Amino acid sequence: MEKIAFYLMNSKGWYVLSRFLEEFGPSDIAYIVSEQDINLKNDPYPQLENLAKKYDVPFYKRTTFSVEVENKFQGYKFAIGWRWLIKNKHNLIVFHDSLLPKYRGFSPLVNSLINGERQGGVTALFADVKYDEGEIILQAPTQFEYPITIENAIHKIEPLYFDLVLQICNILEQSKPLTSHPQKNSDASYSLWLDTEDYFIDWSWSAEKIKRFIDSVGFPYDGAKAKLNGAVVIIEKAEVVEHVVVEHRGRHIGKVIFIEESPVIVCTKGLLKLRKISTLGGQTLQINFRSRFC
Repeated sequence: MEKIAFYLMNSKGWYVLSRFLEEFGPSDIAYIVSEQDINLKNDPYPQLENLAKKYDVPFYKRTTFSVEVENKFQGYKFAIGWRWLIKNKHNLIVFHDSLLPKYRGFSPLVNSLINGERQGGVTALFADVKYDEGEIILQAPTQFEYPITIENAIHKIEPLYFDLVLQICNILEQSKPLTSHPQKNSDASYSLWLDTEDYFIDWSWSAEKIKRFIDSVGFPYDGAKAKLNGAVVIIEKAEVVEHVVVEHRGRHIGKVIFIEESPVIVCTKGLLKLRKISTLGGQTLQINFRSRFC
């Protein structure tokens, strides 16, 4: 098999690299490019770098990687968890957190979990000028059962990444061509990037959707946020509780209706019990029947 180049980030990149080295050893890797993700808690970038050094594989940080090295390399390049444009698209295979053409773009796993999708998976596709529109090489589906946290969902799809890498490498070992097929653009949807504002809860959603949102942006991400008494709080755990009729509900979204060990909040549809709340600065929370989350 010709040597492979890897562009890797986050735990998915770490999982694939460690499994690849177990299966094939370091001699099949031309180089590795990686970068730190400041938005992740426990970012595995140091482990990626140390593993490359352990096996004496050329390792580059994205900001210091030479384009000359990239242009000189003629083999296949695998991009896993990668978040930047790779200019040289020759033999570039992108691995994406959805069953394309659904959820093209950014944060596809997070957005699909917020929507309560029962099926997800990973797609291996050839890079295209337009992001995530390239021809599909292989796909690996999986099922999601709710409630599920983003951490558990990531662990669930990590093996799918390596399964696709392994299948592609087995084809290359046999000197067979990689076949692909175009996507059906009429079935496409787009998943946009998330910034700090997007981590704030939309209290106009139903209690069930807010619960999924809280689970979908928790560890290793920054956590679902809300404002309470002028302070930013992080909602780490919540559960949907029995619905009650609230008069003029639309005027009272975000208010505390009950305190049952934990505060119960009025949502557009349903009630949400906030099981675990923290503050950015470690302040003591004062929650009573006059409290409203926004």
